[in-house]
Amino acid sequence: MFITALVAAGNLGAAENGVEELEWAELVPEGYSPDALLEQYQEKYNIDELSDDDPLITELQAKLKELWNSAPINTALNGKTVKLPGFVVPLEGDGQRTSEFLLVPYYGACIHVPPPPANQTVYVTVQEKQGVEIRKLFDTVWVTGVINAEKLSTDIADAGYTLHASKVEPYE
Repeated sequence: MFITALVAAGNLGAAENGVEELEWAELVPEGYSPDALLEQYQEKYNIDELSDDDPLITELQAKLKELWNSAPINTALNGKTVKLPGFVVPLEGDGQRTSEFLLVPYYGACIHVPPPPANQTVYVTVQEKQGVEIRKLFDTVWVTGVINAEKLSTDIADAGYTLHASKVEPYE
């Protein structure tokens, strides 16, 4: 559900010219399951039967947000040059170009729906001086660069990774 992987044509995971194509699931350490966390709360509190104005809902939302923001990250990725597909959530720019954005695995994340767990959110900085052109909000792109398992908070979401992009290209 929250770990939606974009499936690309070609061989994901294959290293080409020292660049490893990643799937979103590879950002999650083995053994961690956000869906299991949700199921645990569902069983304990029977969430589906609570009304929206139940005080327990607010309490549970805060707890789940805390768990999402502290989701474990895959430190084995540190310093690797990777290529990852995703959706752009601009953090700054002039409306046409951006040099800082969040890369997320599904459309609407952080704006129309709550942000994904931190281990499914990548803070991207672009090496190009003038940023990259963003044709429209939530462009789907391939981002290539050096990734680090490094938590960072933004006004929109917490990211579990930073990626210094050397290349941002349309996902086709």
